[in-house]
Amino acid sequence: MKKAYATIILTAALLPLLTACGGYDYSAHVSEARTDVFCAETEEFTVSLSCTAREYPYASDGIACPTTKVAEISLIPKERAEGGYEVYVRGDKEWGGETSFRNTHGDYFYSQGVEAFPEKSVSMRIVWEGGEREITATSVKNENTLTINDALDCAVKAEKETVSRMTKNGRFNGEFYVRLLRRNTNYYYVGIVDTEGKTISLLLNSETGEVLARREN
Repeated sequence: MKKAYATIILTAALLPLLTACGGYDYSAHVSEARTDVFCAETEEFTVSLSCTAREYPYASDGIACPTTKVAEISLIPKERAEGGYEVYVRGDKEWGGETSFRNTHGDYFYSQGVEAFPEKSVSMRIVWEGGEREITATSVKNENTLTINDALDCAVKAEKETVSRMTKNGRFNGEFYVRLLRRNTNYYYVGIVDTEGKTISLLLNSETGEVLARREN
């Protein structure tokens, strides 16, 4: 019995040390992870498919809930077609449907829960009034792109004081958003959210993990 108590005390004493040394599993607190983006461009439009694992229900409350896989398609036409667009993803079983226009983004959007994400490339079929096109969208990642966990690790190291302040009794009290972004080149966005909903936003170089910009809100 004494040995059991000693083990418990030793473990409790080591928890903060493990956290400081990177032994803590921060990935358990990721409530949103965009792991890949597939892009294609034609004379009629540009289209992207994002692969995101997101908690449900979705809330910026510093508490990470179990995630589900969602594929999100964004289509930006060079000239709008009458009647909008339908998008379909090829595979063992084709899936897709009619998009909805988003004024805030200026794009046509479609999302659907999936069991697995594509790898390297994905075949898609775009349908609009008077037209249809088959395209292949390719992943924006390359051999030097950091993984989601690598990007998270870089963010935790860059914000070690913040993370330490959010850690009590050896447990991190907050959640992370980690998103691969494509804006001419690749970036990672990492959001660190506390239990009051306050967020520290970091923009990282997708290959080195260097922090390029930081914002608090």
